[in-house]
Amino acid sequence: MPVITTSIFELLKIGPGPSSSHTIGPMKAGLDFHRLMAELPPERMDRAHTLQVHLFGSLSATGKGHGTDRSVLAGLLGKSPGDCPPDFLDAIPFNRDGSLTIPAGGVEITFRQPDMIYDDGQHDFPYSNTLIIRLSGKDGIILEKEYYSVGGGFLQWKGWREPERGAPPYPYGNAMELWKQMKKRRLDIAELMMANEKAISGMDETGINRGLDHIIDVMEDSVERGVRTEGYLPGPIGLHRKAPLFFQRARGMSQNAERLLVYLCSYAFAASEENAAGHTVVTAPTCGSAGVIPAVVRLLRRHQKIPLEKVRGALLGAAAVGFIAKQNASISGAEVGCQGEIGVAASMAAALVALANDSGVRIAENAAETALEHHLGMTCDPVKGYVQIPCIERNAMGAVKAYTAYLIAREGLPDWHMVGLDKAIEAMNMTGRDMRAEYRETAKGGLARCC
Repeated sequence: MPVITTSIFELLKIGPGPSSSHTIGPMKAGLDFHRLMAELPPERMDRAHTLQVHLFGSLSATGKGHGTDRSVLAGLLGKSPGDCPPDFLDAIPFNRDGSLTIPAGGVEITFRQPDMIYDDGQHDFPYSNTLIIRLSGKDGIILEKEYYSVGGGFLQWKGWREPERGAPPYPYGNAMELWKQMKKRRLDIAELMMANEKAISGMDETGINRGLDHIIDVMEDSVERGVRTEGYLPGPIGLHRKAPLFFQRARGMSQNAERLLVYLCSYAFAASEENAAGHTVVTAPTCGSAGVIPAVVRLLRRHQKIPLEKVRGALLGAAAVGFIAKQNASISGAEVGCQGEIGVAASMAAALVALANDSGVRIAENAAETALEHHLGMTCDPVKGYVQIPCIERNAMGAVKAYTAYLIAREGLPDWHMVGLDKAIEAMNMTGRDMRAEYRETAKGGLARCC
């Protein structure tokens, strides 16, 4: 089985919403093509006059609602997801006629609206979310590249190969191998993940901790912005933000279990609504599921007063769950439906709660499995192609399911737990591959068709 060599900072990425596969991945593609154009000899760039972007799969089907067009253009303008201002996608400097002037390799190219081409939803490319960027001149194609946005903001391309990385000292490819390494080496999950991250990324422990703290800060910032921002979300649905209302009502409740649940829902709504607005979030593991883990983190830190250091270590363990799901199935709604996004996010969050509460790795695995098991079969059916309905409420439900899965695992007898995390991930993969395309982020089935 292949060894997982993904960095936590590749899984938990900072960037603009509303969809990691539709915004962050395509923005990376645009930025890469921007770099390639800058490297072309001047005599070749002088012949360029047309720049086209061809979108396929769900990038074509739901790209307008997901902001794919603006994200690619932001990349072509030299913006990267990690440092793109939160409102840049809303402020791209289009000309009066709707065209855009793109500086490229010492020349300026006029990109017109018809140059964003929404091609076939069904195709023969190796990945659902495919885009081709092409620079042409009078004599034909000058530069062309075929990109694949494979979910969670990860980007590949035709001819792509796994980059060489440092070998993890404690290799694993699934949950069973991970637990065996922990038992053999007598390490807890945070220690093992930290050692692997140091080898894979080349960073030292101080740098990794600083990066994790920044991720937690961005998560909390997205919640904080969301609970204080009222109004309507962009797009034709006219969906009103609910997070501020839920937050205010939670504050007015007496101290009971319902109050914590309403707080948890308000936090999930908050980060998800910020994502839907195209503002900065953390892919956890995707933009579409960017409200689940931040909601749980906020609850742990603000209500249960769990120290940052403990949440940081638990986040390392949660990342392991995300790695295993991505390696053995997918975290892309276009490939396996929403079970790969909200389901995996809830699974990661359940493990995070267990680890932050010192419940041990076995309870963490059982909680992660339970959370994922009860998202199996969930379709990705965004109404009108926007990451709003049912996506935002699904984040709140995912957060609640995550915490409930932790409670089920904690209060049950571990020996009675029959299904392992690897089996649940295997089931998710089979279920997702069996789904008809209409239920995988195309906005052609389920609620998207009925509404």
